[in-house]
Amino acid sequence: MRSLGPGLLLAAAGIGAGDVVVASVTGIKFGTTLLWAVVFTAALKFVLTEALARWQLATGETVVRAWITRLPRWVGIYFAGYLVLWTFLVGASLSSACGLAGASLFPGLSVPVWGAIHAVVAALLVGLNRYAQFQRVMKGLIAIMALCVLVCAVLSKPSVTDVASGLLIPRVPAEGGGAAVLALLGGIGGSLTVICYGYWMRATGWSGAERLPQVRADVRLAYVFTGLFGIALVIIAAGVHANAIGGTRIALEVAARLESSAGPAGRWMFLFGFWCTVFTAMLGVWQGVSQVYVDLFAAWRRQPAVASNAEGRQSPVFIGALCYIAIPPLVLLWFKQPVAVVVTFSVVGAFFMPFLAGTLLYLNNRRDWVGSLANRKLGNAALIVCLLVFGAVCVRELWSVF
Repeated sequence: MRSLGPGLLLAAAGIGAGDVVVASVTGIKFGTTLLWAVVFTAALKFVLTEALARWQLATGETVVRAWITRLPRWVGIYFAGYLVLWTFLVGASLSSACGLAGASLFPGLSVPVWGAIHAVVAALLVGLNRYAQFQRVMKGLIAIMALCVLVCAVLSKPSVTDVASGLLIPRVPAEGGGAAVLALLGGIGGSLTVICYGYWMRATGWSGAERLPQVRADVRLAYVFTGLFGIALVIIAAGVHANAIGGTRIALEVAARLESSAGPAGRWMFLFGFWCTVFTAMLGVWQGVSQVYVDLFAAWRRQPAVASNAEGRQSPVFIGALCYIAIPPLVLLWFKQPVAVVVTFSVVGAFFMPFLAGTLLYLNNRRDWVGSLANRKLGNAALIVCLLVFGAVCVRELWSVF
């Protein structure tokens, strides 16, 4: 555990309530048939994260700063608008999921109250702790989360033959299979949280081209963990025969059905693993995304990038961003999300992963900027696949909205 780098934080921030919902619905509807799609999704996210990490190692600047200083102005405006909207709705989503997990474990308080408690505690943990302390807290929570979910996967008694078949034989069920694959591609492993990896690299002190093998190994570990976690969630849902209800409450349904096959211990272990999952995601987002705001603000003003995460943490922008992500979204815990906001978020957000893939494809082919770390044929091919696949996810999202 001591040797694990920022990739583990990336995995924790990227695996949240959305992953639990998408993987659970997939397992309930299609069993283990689409396990291969979880692996494929993790592989695509590895390609994107490796590319943005390689850009940072080659140039010494984050991809966020590159969008502002090296690309047309509309690129920065688009990202800034998306970031503000994404932060607000993801803050509400994670607070709601933490509230649901807290209320399921300790029923004395309501979901909104538990959500508010989690949001404030997470903000205090992020604001008062240095990166090294924060990383130790995250590692402990991640270890518990992994243990709980993997043990629950074993307790659900999956068929080894079915699991192997789902992993090794790509199949798309005729009825609804294509949409489920696209949902997995869009829902597993996070979206905007991918860019937070650059800030955790900086906090770890990783810079320069000579770090590339270490960074690749670290990112590979992150997405092996993400893939295993997603596979475990699908297996649990496939084994308990729950009802495919909507939203985050599907986790409670899976836990209740797991109790009938594995006893009360199985139910409580799954609920505790669910709590660890959503709370570590909250901590990772609170810490990483607040640094994105610091970097974005400095780039817009053409100021030098902050030299360290400690310096960024002391910035008024960091404190303001942390308050924004933790407090205003709590309003949505008591009131339904306005339809116009949700539709706007869906439309703008659908373009983010293709946007990331497309800009990295351009940036990492500029040899005058990245030198020897420029894309080679295999890297270009992989990013083109990401662009096409996430483009298809974007089209599906827009189709479902309109």
